[in-house]
Amino acid sequence: MAESLDGMDAGQDVLIPAAHAELAGHFRLPAANAPVVVFAHGSGSSRHSKRNRYVASVLQEAGLGTLLLDLLTEEEAEDRGNVFDIPLLAQRLTLAEAWVHQHPESMSSPVGFFGASTGAGAALWAAAEPDARVGAVVSRGGRPDLAAPRLDQVRAPTLLIVGRLDHQVLELNARAQKQLHCEHRLEVVEGATHLFPERGTLEQAARLARAWFLRHLTPQPARSTSEGAE
Repeated sequence: MAESLDGMDAGQDVLIPAAHAELAGHFRLPAANAPVVVFAHGSGSSRHSKRNRYVASVLQEAGLGTLLLDLLTEEEAEDRGNVFDIPLLAQRLTLAEAWVHQHPESMSSPVGFFGASTGAGAALWAAAEPDARVGAVVSRGGRPDLAAPRLDQVRAPTLLIVGRLDHQVLELNARAQKQLHCEHRLEVVEGATHLFPERGTLEQAARLARAWFLRHLTPQPARSTSEGAE
């Protein structure tokens, strides 16, 4: 990958309290109450994931805040049952959302979720909570099927990004899309496999995510009354 990760030098390491655990994260907020995207990593990954750090840098360049978060402690992650415990991971994401809104500089920040692989299932599960305040969800190579019992309850606009060559996951996303009743879109990245290692494919996924979050988490300029009048 040719992407630079220099943008991740700023920000602060944080610990978010959870039941019987503290979740390690890296929080960057470019301006007070800027929109914040919370990252839910896939199995076997962490807040140090180069791919998600790159996506975070693309979002940061657009003025979005990011919270790269480990939803499990190192000890918890050794138990594969925890890695696929979607309700547990979703509960941790909900705690992270609450943490953002309790932080003195982001109390009014709109929040979005970015999920990869199993993290996407957790993001959608959390977004379906009745009191969820998440404003948008993006899944990259995700497993929305893991949130199947709750997909029809998701209200946040949802973008599903899948590689054209990630055949099984593409099929799972196409099926899941039919269960969504919120605003949603399926974007297929040509030439990409599951982890988007192919040249230019991760950049394309990051740009798609950036556009979705900017559209749904930032105020859109009002159209003048004269626009479209002709």
